[in-house]
Amino acid sequence: MDLLLYVLKHKKISQNITISGSKSESNRLLILQKLFPKISIENLSDSDDSVHMQHALSTENELVDIGHAGTAMRFLTSYFATTEGKKVILTGSERMQNRPIKILVDALQDLGAKIEYEDKIGYPPLKISGTKITKEKVQIHGNVSSQYISSLLLVASKLKNGLTIELLGEITSIPYIEMTLSLLHQLGIETKFEGNIIQVFPKKDIDKQTIVVESDWSSASYFYSIVAISEIGSEIRLSAYKKDSLQGDSCLAKIYQHFGVETVFSENSITLKKVQKTNQNLLEIDLKNAPDIAQTIAVTCFAEGIACNLAGLHTLKIKETDRLEALHYELTKLGATISVSDKSLHLEKSTEIRKNIQIKTYNDHRMAMAFAPLALKVPIKILDAEVVTKSYQKFWDDMQLVGIEVDELV
Repeated sequence: MDLLLYVLKHKKISQNITISGSKSESNRLLILQKLFPKISIENLSDSDDSVHMQHALSTENELVDIGHAGTAMRFLTSYFATTEGKKVILTGSERMQNRPIKILVDALQDLGAKIEYEDKIGYPPLKISGTKITKEKVQIHGNVSSQYISSLLLVASKLKNGLTIELLGEITSIPYIEMTLSLLHQLGIETKFEGNIIQVFPKKDIDKQTIVVESDWSSASYFYSIVAISEIGSEIRLSAYKKDSLQGDSCLAKIYQHFGVETVFSENSITLKKVQKTNQNLLEIDLKNAPDIAQTIAVTCFAEGIACNLAGLHTLKIKETDRLEALHYELTKLGATISVSDKSLHLEKSTEIRKNIQIKTYNDHRMAMAFAPLALKVPIKILDAEVVTKSYQKFWDDMQLVGIEVDELV
């Protein structure tokens, strides 16, 4: 499905939007719920990734296909490997079969897990034979995907002796590690995180409880972009959010002050208000703790004609696509002057946005959603637009609520 996006008449925006629960929190809680069935979950994400996770955790089939769901691949690898007697072939889409997982598999094998590669060494599909893990210490590099570390943390309390993880080198994406630890704390599981050592103590059972998932901050980023590009006085209210968020992407509230966007926190909601013009100075940010919002920020800067230097983006190379190269290619088509390295992006000031450019999405939901706000400036075409369902089922409906017309191309 290819879409044409445009605005009939640009005006001040005033709208209320309800966003589904965080995919990051939901997928962690789904694993924990399987380990501790007394957990009830409310406001669960309706993303494709969370649907894949639920299906994988409930199926009796030996072949488990999680499509493009990277979080599910990482979390399920540890879950199946530590579930005694469980035998599965864990696989995914063609892109998933080219996303590395060796670092996590090596760590699990060091603990005694039985995992074999069905095809290429270091990549899915994986043949997993669940076994009892008694070893209690493992090392893993801290500058790789935090999902590898969270994958181990989620199953750690169910191991006979718990688990001590030594993180080697620099630690990146710390907020996502802390999110996992915070959810463990809510369940009464004891943990320690001091220096480069994380400990999770064994826990046989927990008290019955309900956890309400906060809405997804990554999804909020597209509305920050829309308000940033809109007229002064525009505002969008989003629910359900909280000021003391577990999600690293909540740094959006601070970052978008540069674009004249104020964030007002209320009970279970935030209101984004365009209160002044965008600061025309260079925007420099290290996004090592929130790389998923890099695409949105880059597009916002381009739309507002300002330069930016975005660093800490090394994990974007191994996402649904190589997001840095994808941004470079698509923004250049629109008229941007942009350069990327393996871990950074530099965008120069711009004065032109080309109309009716076709944006490729590369099977990456965030490419489609990050570029959508540009429709407030020029008509734009989004190819394979249905990819947004990976994380945000109602995205195109919500775009229409804020005044962006969405027509299917034939």
